[in-house]
Parts: sequence; C-alpha cells; structure tokens
Amino acid sequence: MKTKYIDKRSWRRLLKKHYKEIRVSDEWFDGIIGEIEMIKVKSPLEIKVIDQSIVVADNGFRWLQILPKDKHYSITVMYDAQDKPLQYYFDINDENIVEMGEARTHDLYLDVLVLPDGRYELVDEADVKRALKKQVITQAQYELAYKTAQEVMDEVKDNFICFEQLASKCKAEIKTERT
Repeated sequence: MKTKYIDKRSWRRLLKKHYKEIRVSDEWFDGIIGEIEMIKVKSPLEIKVIDQSIVVADNGFRWLQILPKDKHYSITVMYDAQDKPLQYYFDINDENIVEMGEARTHDLYLDVLVLPDGRYELVDEADVKRALKKQVITQAQYELAYKTAQEVMDEVKDNFICFEQLASKCKAEIKTERT
C-alpha cells in the first residue's frame, strides 16, 4: 500500500513550493487542511478528465488538501493561478493519519475525479486490481475501496454542493491562518 503525504514532499515535479497546514476540529470538519502553493514546477501537468484535457499543476497554482479524520477518502481541490477550481480529486484510502507535519494517507489506489460542474469518473481501477493480485492490499481493502468510491460518487451525484462548501470553508480557514 502506498503512503502519501499531503504536503507532496516527494513529488519530483514540484521544484519550489510554499506549504501550510492547520488542524481543525469543529462542527463542520475534523481533520487537517493543507495548502500547496506551486512556486516552480518542472513542467505543467496536463491530465484528461472525462472528455477534456486540463492543466492541474503549473507555476502559481494551488492545491487544497482536505484530510478528514474518520473517512476513507481525502480530497485535493486543484486551483489555477486565478484561484479557479479545476478539479476535485478524491483519493480512496484505507486510513487517514491526521498528524501535524506528518499528515498522510494509506492509499488504496482507486480515485474519483470530479469537475467543477459535478461530472465525475472513477479512475485507476487497473491499479487497485493489480494491487489486489500482487497482494499489496487485501480482499477486504479492495472491497472497502470500491464501497467508498461508490459512496463518494453517490454523494457527488446527489449533493456535490456539500463538497464545494467544504472546500470553500477549508480554503477560507487556511487563508485566515496564512495572512
């Protein structure tokens, strides 16, 4: 199983960054919020989501990292240099470790990508199947990954505004800490 740190400490594409994280525990969120400001990237990252290609990492872009304490997913909201949301990226995780300075996930390889208009797709199914076949994850973890991904997709379909509001609150909270 992969361990992923929310500060992207080992991401080679990111040459220079500013990173801030805060611990929040209140009625609307319990977990860690991190923000990566990309000062200098080796090269822009362009990906295909549903039917469009979008650049999600470049100089001046920001990634808001939302790591809930007791959920089996984490969210990266990717913003362009004008602060416009580009994508909501849900990593499906076995566990979220909510530890300041060491916030990380145990990634289950399956992801849900959501565009700002609410359209979504399930991705990396080959990765989760390969992890199961190679016994990197158990059958129970494989089933948890698909169950969690389905719950995320159902919530996006029925009530995407809740995720948008969460991202907006988290962004405002970390901005307050930043200034």
